[in-house]
Amino acid sequence: MTQYNKLKQASIFTASALALAVASASHAVDFEVGDTKASVYGYAKLDMIYDVDDKLGNALTHENISLDGADGSDGHTNLHAYQSRIGFSTTTPVAGSTLETKIEGDFYGSGGGELRLRHAYGSWNGILAGQTWTNLYGFVAGTPTIDFTGTHGTGNQARQAQLRYTTGNFSVSLEEPDALGGVVDADYTYVKANDINGTNVNTIASGDAAKSELPDLIARYTDTSGPFKYSMSGVLRHLGYDGDGMTGAPANLSGDDTTTGWGITLEGAMDVTEALTLRGGVIHGEGLGDYQNVSPMPSPAYVNANGDLEAIEATGGTVGASLKAGPGAINAAYSISTVDLDEEQVADTANDTFETVHLNYIWSPAERVSYGIETSWVSRETKGGADGDATRIQGMVMYSF
Repeated sequence: MTQYNKLKQASIFTASALALAVASASHAVDFEVGDTKASVYGYAKLDMIYDVDDKLGNALTHENISLDGADGSDGHTNLHAYQSRIGFSTTTPVAGSTLETKIEGDFYGSGGGELRLRHAYGSWNGILAGQTWTNLYGFVAGTPTIDFTGTHGTGNQARQAQLRYTTGNFSVSLEEPDALGGVVDADYTYVKANDINGTNVNTIASGDAAKSELPDLIARYTDTSGPFKYSMSGVLRHLGYDGDGMTGAPANLSGDDTTTGWGITLEGAMDVTEALTLRGGVIHGEGLGDYQNVSPMPSPAYVNANGDLEAIEATGGTVGASLKAGPGAINAAYSISTVDLDEEQVADTANDTFETVHLNYIWSPAERVSYGIETSWVSRETKGGADGDATRIQGMVMYSF
């Protein structure tokens, strides 16, 4: 087993990683083919959702919260099984090391209902290649939730294509720059004149001057000291746009510019007693985009009126606690994600703050069976000071194999 997987299994899990733990090797169908050990694993999960206020989506979506004074509808019920998952993994001894592969999918494609790829990677001799968790998140700060989005204000606990090298507790990766980090806001629409049979016909066309020239560079160190677990990581990004020669580009996009995006995360968890665990994490940087989980501003930067590329500053944090009780645990967490738009040339309607409070009880009456009940309070605030909040009640039933 690689150090990467040892650390992942020893970590404290968020919603997605909690589900991964339930579907881990101990809950798998194992078999051998020659020197290869293979496992088929997964689970079926039903989410039962009641939104007291606005309909917040299959997973909590802050953008769906109505602002105070705006019309909105109250009371929505939603049942779905989109988080259900199936995966296939192998381990094979190769040249003195172990070759590991994994392919995994769930049904959150297109927002829910379609099969999508989660993991597809191989790892050998410390080198991982393919799609898996971004190296920026250490799986230490997240408190277990039933909601699929989970806690936020830290690194995004999501997956993207990458090439990673791990030695001991340290890992460094080159990762896809457009997926989680996103591209700069440099798109536009314009009127284009087409000549049809001698007649000019105006049509609407669009362009995007954003470009990604280099992969994102991420490094992380994760370790354990007695009852304390911690993780530190950082990301460097090359952000740019080039509007030269693009048809219909406005004046501020007629040139080009680049800037550097960066970010750091700190995560920690402490087993205070055998029953009580405390967790926390922070993230800060510029040009992070969705590397900050549940960011109010997915675009990492924008082109201002002078044609200069401005990276957006982002800060977030989460704190949480888990208390073992009966056959399960009570979990509580508070999360906040912010972007600093005060001095930016961004509309007052742009979101700048998301907050979430989770409170749940998750228990297992038998092996491979998990139940849970959760209430969540979410809010959003715009640059102009308008705000709104909403409440969700959610239950789950999950059977794993």
